[in-house]
Amino acid sequence: MEGLNRDERAIRVCVYFGERDHYQGQPLWAALLELLRREGAAGGTVVRGIAGFGAHSVIRAARIVDLSTDLPLVLEWIDQEPLVDRLLPAIEDMLQGGLITTDAVTIRRYQPHAKPH
Repeated sequence: MEGLNRDERAIRVCVYFGERDHYQGQPLWAALLELLRREGAAGGTVVRGIAGFGAHSVIRAARIVDLSTDLPLVLEWIDQEPLVDRLLPAIEDMLQGGLITTDAVTIRRYQPHAKPH
């Protein structure tokens, strides 16, 4: 991937799922990030929520007394439309439950951090 250019139109993908979700023996979040990296995506970020609920209307929340949790996770990925169109079917197949959304965005800046001296 050569990167994203300023003022370029792109697609933002948000994948909503839970901490307990797995794919082929590994956490789903790790499998999704690995797929994106391997396929040349511009980047991806997984964020852990402190609380949320989904289709079953069960609220999951982080509490000190919880021994095991299933907190919400969101993978956000922004990329060029052809790559998004190619990878979305694989991402959909990896999800056992959850939500995927897409929307059009405009790139304002895409630049790696400078290398430390």
